[in-house]
Amino acid sequence: MKNLSKYSMLSALLVLVFGLLSFGHKQKEEPETIIEITTKFGVMKLKLYNETPIHRDNFIKLTNEDFFDSLLFHRVISNFMIQGGDPDSKNAPAGKILGEGGPGYDVPAEFNSKLYHKKGALAAARESDDINPEKKSSGSQFYIVQGRKYDSAQLANFEQRRLQQCTALEFKKCITLPENKVLLEAYMTSIKNEDKTATQEIVKEVMPMISENLEKYKYTPEQYATYETIGGTPHLDYDYTVFGEMIEGFDVLDSIAAVKKDKFDRPLEDVIMMVRVLD
Repeated sequence: MKNLSKYSMLSALLVLVFGLLSFGHKQKEEPETIIEITTKFGVMKLKLYNETPIHRDNFIKLTNEDFFDSLLFHRVISNFMIQGGDPDSKNAPAGKILGEGGPGYDVPAEFNSKLYHKKGALAAARESDDINPEKKSSGSQFYIVQGRKYDSAQLANFEQRRLQQCTALEFKKCITLPENKVLLEAYMTSIKNEDKTATQEIVKEVMPMISENLEKYKYTPEQYATYETIGGTPHLDYDYTVFGEMIEGFDVLDSIAAVKKDKFDRPLEDVIMMVRVLD
């Protein structure tokens, strides 16, 4: 039994290879988790992206712990988004300012050029850059994009801003690679000495190394078309992590976004949520 002929060995090898390919294919096509958010305006169904596994698993965990149940959509801005997930909003008295609560931890950012702030996008709220330069997400607060439509000229400006942000991101990733240790030391010295000329020379040297990577940050034709016809909030791309999208209940989203609210954008009549993971 141990002495296989060359043909049987080849057959066994092919079975192994196709088995691995099949396994990889199944992994790639892992079904997306569907969640359901029930409100007095109706039900919204959203899928969680497998491309953002940390955010996905955290949201599933909190949902299964009934963390979100009876919380409010505490911040609502028409043509922008509806926000919830603050545990302090549960049974909060009228007029109480909300938006600072959470589960006691943050979630690392999971930016992906394929995932963007189109209408219905599910994304994580976070603290501002001045105290959160890594753009880490709130452990529980999230928002659903309503947004508005933009024309191609406006989107081109957003794309340029996005490229500038991501150039800095790619520059940092490149210059901190072990093989670029000398460049990093020279760069840090130029910054310390406020030698702008030396800094610019190093930037010029690094740019060719990252130019190909910058292509992925440009909007695709599909993204341009979506922002022009369906709408969204493109100025939030690469600032906040998108980790899911709505598949049903856009009318509910619009109804919540249209409610009357106070000067802090809290609805005058509570919009309570109940969240569950669909089997």
